[in-house]
Amino acid sequence: MSTLKEEKVFKDPVHSYIYVQDELIWNLINSAEFQRLRRIRQLGTTFLTFHGAEHSRFSHSLGVYEITRRIISQFERYNYPDWPKEERIVALCAALLHDIGHAPFSHSIEEIFETDHEQWTVKILLEDTEINHILAAYAPDLPLKVAQVIQKTYSQSIVVSLISSQLDADRMDYLLRDAYFTGTDYGNFDLERILRVLRPHQGTIVVKESGMHAVEHYLMSRYQMYWQIYFHPVTRSSEIILRQIFKRAKQLYTEKYTFQWMDPAIFSLIEGTLHLNSYLSLDESLVQYTFSRWQHENDQLLSELCERFLNRKLYKYITATEMPEQWLEEIKKAFTSIGLDPEYHMEIDYPMDRPYDIYRTEQPIISGREKAPIMLLEKDGTLTEIASKSDIISSISGLHQGRFHLYYPEEALIRHRHQLSARIKQIFNIQDEEQSSND
Repeated sequence: MSTLKEEKVFKDPVHSYIYVQDELIWNLINSAEFQRLRRIRQLGTTFLTFHGAEHSRFSHSLGVYEITRRIISQFERYNYPDWPKEERIVALCAALLHDIGHAPFSHSIEEIFETDHEQWTVKILLEDTEINHILAAYAPDLPLKVAQVIQKTYSQSIVVSLISSQLDADRMDYLLRDAYFTGTDYGNFDLERILRVLRPHQGTIVVKESGMHAVEHYLMSRYQMYWQIYFHPVTRSSEIILRQIFKRAKQLYTEKYTFQWMDPAIFSLIEGTLHLNSYLSLDESLVQYTFSRWQHENDQLLSELCERFLNRKLYKYITATEMPEQWLEEIKKAFTSIGLDPEYHMEIDYPMDRPYDIYRTEQPIISGREKAPIMLLEKDGTLTEIASKSDIISSISGLHQGRFHLYYPEEALIRHRHQLSARIKQIFNIQDEEQSSND
């Protein structure tokens, strides 16, 4: 890999500085596809809950690259025999480009349009793009190797572990970065200590036994971030409305509705004919501009949903440990009777249905996203799963809170409370006008 004549640095609020010495990495950063990540927020609609959460996938991708660079530098400094030095370039490129295929508000859009950001990442790596040309100019097989790392099929599994495991560069950066920009302390942990105790071992990354307490702190931080930030019910409300907007747009498209305004890329997304060039033109500024135009559409429901999203008029929620079918049918009938559409004005949410996963010691039965457990390297060379040595980790492994949230437009129920039964008022804690005026 050719070295830059002068090292490039990025001033970063999380890592202080991010260092780039390699010309290939610098060229990738300056590609059109990578620069697009500046226009996609790391946390999607979370900025509507935590106003500081405006950071981008661009900054996160640089952070993952920097952590990976530091891990590899340590492995090479100490000449660990289980680290294949020839894989440095593949690992750095995969770290930098691991999120290159994300769509605006990606996880919400993926859910409604059944797309996969990893598949788009592979397309960007392998098809006619600036990134593909940069990688192929360095080595003809490099685009495929990086794509295989993203797909977790690469022959050197240790490279995959650096980017995608229970203790990887991706997670370590987003926990610290998301904590910083949301203004919370939940995600903070001792990154320096963890980097010092990571070891390459038989095709994977393990932790030196003396580093167990640092990893405990990391996993506790991760657990807290999931429940306090990533599963936050207000964020979930904004995601629901975002999905409902596109769901309504898709429905109108099937009904041959004539939109007053439609961007070609958004139309291709709705139509299901999205090609790579159109996909790469999608960013959050385009989506939000589309919503600003759609709030003036003739379809009242689409207009209402867009206005809700743009002006943060989010759905409220009630919490329950179970949602009996009879109970739900009663709610749907009540909603319909006051002019609400249960298809769009209510949604049941289970917080674990998210693109984040908590630590598990076994293979998953819920999401299919979990990785192999974290292993401790004992002094005698044996490997031990960390939860078996740590009461703290054992207590939170696989732990999730079995609560449901039902989201709904509270102001509509209050406005029509005189039409609601006592049972519905009780469920949603809606008071009669006489009661509320006396409170």
